[in-house]
Amino acid sequence: MARRTVGDIEKIWSSVEGIRKLSDRVIGVGPVGFGLDALLTWVPVVGTAYTVGAAGWLLYQAQQARATPGTIAKMVGYLAFDTATGAVPLIGDAVDTFFPGHLMAARALQKEIESTHWVEADEASSRASGEHERHLETIRSKPHLRRLVYLHD
Repeated sequence: MARRTVGDIEKIWSSVEGIRKLSDRVIGVGPVGFGLDALLTWVPVVGTAYTVGAAGWLLYQAQQARATPGTIAKMVGYLAFDTATGAVPLIGDAVDTFFPGHLMAARALQKEIESTHWVEADEASSRASGEHERHLETIRSKPHLRRLVYLHD
């Protein structure tokens, strides 16, 4: 696998933002938004294909960003509920229209990306050079950071 950079992580964040907006916030009225997921849920097969495809893309991006198992589980829960409701004719479609599953899953991944200190090195060389302690100090000094990921491991 090619070595990742912070730029790659930023591209993942932007890609997730695009799916979030396209799926659940193309049209926003106050706190309520609608997107392709809400519109296509009323079209048999096409709506399910879109929902599953977008969910798969979000989970792939989570894997690429090395999301924690907890974040992935949260995303799977949101996306599974979104997919299951859309698969039920009429009542399920109505629920799916107002349930922003893709938006919630995308936000969970974006929060994780934002709370991670990304290092373009491998852990072994960082420990050997003494930089690992500096990275840990960065995490301790910034309350929004919760984890450290070496991109070249």
